Amino acid sequence: MNSSAPTSPTFRLIVTGGGTGGHTYPALTTIRALQHRLASDDRTLDVLWIGTENGLEARVAPAEGIPFETVATGKIRRSANPLKLVSPSNVRDMARVPLGVAQARKLVADFRPDVVLATGGYVAVPTGMAARLCQRPLVLHEQTVRLGLANRKLASSATRIAVSSQSTLPLLPEAARGAAVVTGNPIRPEVLAGHPDKAVAALGLHDFDRRLPTVYVTGGAQGSQQINGVVRDSLPWLLERANVVHQCGPNNVDELRRHASALPTALAGRYHLTGFVGPELPDVLALADVVVSRSGAGTLAELTALGRPAVFIPLASSAGNEQAHNARHLEEAGAAVALLDEVTPGRLREALAPLLTDPARRQAMAERARAHGRPDAADRLVDVLLSAATN
Repeated sequence: MNSSAPTSPTFRLIVTGGGTGGHTYPALTTIRALQHRLASDDRTLDVLWIGTENGLEARVAPAEGIPFETVATGKIRRSANPLKLVSPSNVRDMARVPLGVAQARKLVADFRPDVVLATGGYVAVPTGMAARLCQRPLVLHEQTVRLGLANRKLASSATRIAVSSQSTLPLLPEAARGAAVVTGNPIRPEVLAGHPDKAVAALGLHDFDRRLPTVYVTGGAQGSQQINGVVRDSLPWLLERANVVHQCGPNNVDELRRHASALPTALAGRYHLTGFVGPELPDVLALADVVVSRSGAGTLAELTALGRPAVFIPLASSAGNEQAHNARHLEEAGAAVALLDEVTPGRLREALAPLLTDPARRQAMAERARAHGRPDAADRLVDVLLSAATN
């Protein structure tokens, strides 16, 4: 399609990417934003999601009514040892890639998308390669500071590369920098619409002392043993200075509840323990003055868009150590505190103390975090998709 061609009433999009929420949810948010934009021009979106049968996207896409197809792919296991790269499991998985490319090529050729959006994960590689073979525009979206493995493989084939951070630009291959644009990482609009009083009502936080700051602790949907442990061992100190909403993961509630049962009554009223935070998450984030969490790309995008001071405890096993890079990047900007290497209760207290006792310091960190936020990232990425489709 070129800019002089008449605009079709239907925009055709293939989305590929997934495996984890970090790749899946930005894609879903972008689909919704694109549907909204097209509807305002009396146009419709015809979308196909290409993923893997075991990835999160295999549940999310059908639940959203999005047509979904799978292709063969394989996880390439990273290693500093070149000999391990030719391990039997890696060789077996690499042998699946040509099959995946062939399957994806048929899907792309049959669907004839105006543009293909790849958000990362191993499944993005065969579909991205198929876009090039079928001469369809390919837009990559990178959530983290450094390009992930799939996007590195596809960078030379991309029409545009949408990145989440200005800091990514100098890290791109020189030949790819001309195709790059900073959009930010799309976040769900509802995250920005929370209200503190709704969190108090929904979670029954009536014993919270609203004169004190509130800390929201989260280790992700399943919880984090590491974060749970250092918070558990800091509880009396923490509750003397703050209210705490602690999302600990469903399997960890009983053990932490036993521990909390020994707290003095006055402190216990300031501690809300829950296995999972669901639809009330935007309200909890609105209530929180400080967040203690992992530092995945989606978490960073939400907290910076909201302007929330954070103490990050990166997941050490994240792919390419990306969570540590993410956390360090914000710490260097004064927008967060990063606890790297060994994390102890003492180090957590040391990180939190200035934020809990000094409102001016907390406010300064909030403003620096907000300066890195891009609440309009989904709309920016929609601009890139529409532009790529007409050039």
